[in-house]
Amino acid sequence: MAEYREIITKAVVAKGRKFTKANYTISPPHHPSSILGCWIINHKYEARKVGKKEVEVSGSFDMNVWYSHHDNTKTSVATERVDYRDILKLHYKDPDCMDDRQVLANVLQQPNCVEAVISKKGNKILVTTEREFQVDVIGETKVCVEVHYDKCSDDDDYDLHEELSDSELEDINTEFLTADEEKD
Repeated sequence: MAEYREIITKAVVAKGRKFTKANYTISPPHHPSSILGCWIINHKYEARKVGKKEVEVSGSFDMNVWYSHHDNTKTSVATERVDYRDILKLHYKDPDCMDDRQVLANVLQQPNCVEAVISKKGNKILVTTEREFQVDVIGETKVCVEVHYDKCSDDDDYDLHEELSDSELEDINTEFLTADEEKD
């Protein structure tokens, strides 16, 4: 008959993933003639658990659109700060979880510009972006393990207290630090 132990440990107790495609409008100071480029920088985000089955990822990024104006004779960059909030539904919820407040969010795809076009009226720039997140909720949970006393012994194949032989001590390079590293 086997003996069992319950171990309390931290583990991934829930997961979520979401792909978001979003549209934004930029109103530049000049009527754009053509779009020359669009890029997204300064992405920042944080995640927190909301309710029992969702995680909120909130963040921001700067959207920069390089465009020409005055009949393609001048160029400018229009910058827009974008704030967003994505709700990710959680899948696989551990029923034995005791504490699940720690959330790890990973960006699978940084926010990027898919398309930037001039609006039909010609006074705004319409930008389509996409981003993707994956979240892991970490919590304390209980696992049950079977104990095998006969599988463990004090006569392991190695000795943790084994001493080095004289020839092994001679092989140790005591001058492994360079002169520059010794100054630090």
